[in-house]
This record gives sequence, C-alpha cells and structure tokens, in this order.
Amino acid sequence: MTVSYSLEVADARFGGFSKLLFRWKGSIYRLLYKDFLVFCGVYLFLLTPRQQDLFERIALYCDQFTNTNFIPVLFVLGFYVTLAFNRWWGQYTSFPLPDNLMMVVSGNVHGTDERGRLLRRTLMRYANLSSVLILRSISTRVHKRFPTLEHIVEAGFMTTHELKKFESLHSDFNKYWMPLTWFSNLAARAREEGRVRDDIALRLLMDELNNYRAKCSLLFHYDWISIPLVYTQVVTIAVYSFFAFCVIGRQFLNPEKGYKGHQMDMYVPVFTLLQFFFYSGWLKVGELIINPFGEDDDDFETNQLIDRNIQVSMLAVDDMYQNLAPIVKDKHWTQRHFSVPYTLSTAAETLRPAFKGSTFDMSAEDLEIHQPADTPVKKQYLALKGSLGDSLDGLLQRGKGILRGGSLPSLLDVTSHPNEEEHVDVSPQADTSATNLKEQEKTLIQITVEQC
Repeated sequence: MTVSYSLEVADARFGGFSKLLFRWKGSIYRLLYKDFLVFCGVYLFLLTPRQQDLFERIALYCDQFTNTNFIPVLFVLGFYVTLAFNRWWGQYTSFPLPDNLMMVVSGNVHGTDERGRLLRRTLMRYANLSSVLILRSISTRVHKRFPTLEHIVEAGFMTTHELKKFESLHSDFNKYWMPLTWFSNLAARAREEGRVRDDIALRLLMDELNNYRAKCSLLFHYDWISIPLVYTQVVTIAVYSFFAFCVIGRQFLNPEKGYKGHQMDMYVPVFTLLQFFFYSGWLKVGELIINPFGEDDDDFETNQLIDRNIQVSMLAVDDMYQNLAPIVKDKHWTQRHFSVPYTLSTAAETLRPAFKGSTFDMSAEDLEIHQPADTPVKKQYLALKGSLGDSLDGLLQRGKGILRGGSLPSLLDVTSHPNEEEHVDVSPQADTSATNLKEQEKTLIQITVEQC
C-alpha cells in the first residue's frame, strides 16, 4: 500500500521531518539494509601480517580511484534519477480516470426509463473495461487479480457475449481499445434514438472518449518503451564499481608505517558507510520509481483505483442522474452583505486584512506621473484643459469618426481645408493662436491615424 505522510508534514515545525526517519514501511532502510550488511561484511578483512603488507599497497593504489572525478557517480546517478522521476510522474498523470467522461455521459445521454439507464451504465462499463484491460497488461497486481478474461467476466466488467466478440476479433496486438470502439458505436446509436439530443453533445462525448483512450494508450507505451537499458547499466556499473574500490581503498592502514593520510586507525568507516547509504539509496530510488506498477510499498494502488473508478462512474450516471435536491433560497438570500462563519480554531484569520494586490498600498509619491521631454508623442497624452483643449478634443473625436466612416485621403483632405464658413479672427494674436492650433491639429490627427 502506498505510504502517505502528507498530514504529518502539513505544518513546518521543529523536528517535523525527523519523525519520518523512524518509519520502516516504505523507507530507504527497508530497501537498502541487505546491501548495507553485505558491504559492511565485505569491508571486514582478516589477514595475516604478510598479507597485510600486500593489501596495504593495493589499498593505496585503489584509494586514488575513489575520488568521484575518476568515476562520475554524482553526474550519471543524478541525471538518471531525475529522468526516472519525470517518467514516474508522467505515468501517474496518464492514469485513465473516468471522471470527465462520466460527467459528459450523465449530462448528455438522457432518459429516465430502463433503456436510458442501460445506455449510460453500459457506456461507462465499456470505459472501465478498457482501463482494466490495459492495467492488466502492465500491472502485476491487476494481473494477479484478473489472471484470465473469465475473471473479468466474473467481476462484471464484461458479459459472456462480449467476451466471444472480443476473442473472435484476431489481432497480434493488445486489444484494450475494443471496448472504446463499442462505446463510440453505442453513443452513435443513442444519438439515432434521440437519447443524445444533438450533434454537439455527441461531439463532446467523442472528445472525452478520445482523451480517455489517449491516456490508456500512453500507459501502454510507457510500459513498452523503457529508459534505454544501456543507461541503466552505466549507472549501476558506476555505483557498484565505485564502492568496489571503496571496499579496498577506504581501509584504515597501520599508522605506524607513516602512510600519507593514514594517521588514525578506526574500525568503523563512518563517512564511507554514509556515502554508501546515500549513493546506493539514490540508485534504489531510481529502481523503485522506474516502474510504479509493481508491488513495492510506494507503487501505484491500481486495484483500489479500479474499484474506485467503477463505483463512482456508476453512481454518477445511474443513481445521481436527474437526482437533484429541491431548488430553494440559500441561507443568505435576504442578506446583501454577509460573512461565512468560522470555528474557534480559525477565528484569528478574520483579523487579517484581505489581500488586494501587492501594489495596493503603494505611497502616493510613487504614483506621480513623470513625462520625460524626449518621450515620443504617441506614448502618452493627457486631456488638455480650456477652450483650446476642448477644441482639440473635439477635433480628435471628429477625426476618429471621419476615419471610421471614410478613407484616409478624405480625412487628410478635411484637415487640410477647414470649413470656410467658420469665423476667422484676423488679429496678430489670433493668427499666432491659429497657427499653433493648426500645428497641434496636425499632430493629433497623425496620432489618431497611428492609434486607429
């Protein structure tokens, strides 16, 4: 059974994760203790004085190869475990869950009579049958539960007539897709009978069916295409050869002989054992998650998933079909402003202000608008005040309207030839203002053209 410890680490506190170190089921100790005992046993040598002299020379020679620069254990092992973990997570997300499909079947295959109920239950039974067939071919747990197709018939996923049709179709490949073909044909028949009321609903059924089929197919290909064997062999050989040299090269030699780096003689190689525990444990993790459809402690609970899927899918399309509670006014119907109550253990959360955004409480001076002198004209324009600004705003709006209604040449023509009937002031001051107005008009028209 999968080991779950999410509740124990929900809150980060002192010594929170240390409690997990004393678990046995699903732990690294359970996976590694046999290898650890073998390594410790091999490390203990009982030699005569003459054999010790020869062994010390060999140990000094092997010690130079226990440096990770000679054997890149960290590189090959780290990349391998990362690759295995991504594959493990991909297999989990590819598990075919019928939740989306059963919602679509329940909402689009209509009929409260026996025929409608039979159609909905049969459709979901076909979908679950397909997942059982694919899991039976990749999971040892499911295969032990359903060793033959007769066991699947006895479990209720398939009828005897369906078994005959299934076996009558000869194929050299896995036939997990056949029940999904039955699903599509039965959905088309339901459309002909009017149980599926339009083609859009039928299309929605087919889309969800194809998504479900794609996940079944992906699981099959995950099982078929593994991580290349050569890479798995490289990682395993790198780890094993590294610790084979460590067994000899990490021995404590007689300090009286003055060997460099051997001024102390200890019976227990603490750091070498820790290194073995970490590296070999890392390799065991890769071996554990490379195929999560076995019977290890942390492998997927495929049998429980099968039980869950068939139960919830039948409840959704049968017992819950059109089984709605009366529609009534909610508790806060007459209240415009209301709050949802808290328990005593969560009442302190009401004192915290609501989060409105990280920039909501910025000071006013940070919000002042600064317009550099060399800013291009089309980046920002503020509304002008006064009669001149009003006339320019009106001209801008008029230019937009002309641009929507006519072509660009007509707009330019209108701006180049103002209405002759308008009153023109011939005073020098008015002439200067008119010149400035014309320049600003041209600028605003150009802006309007660029923006529109």
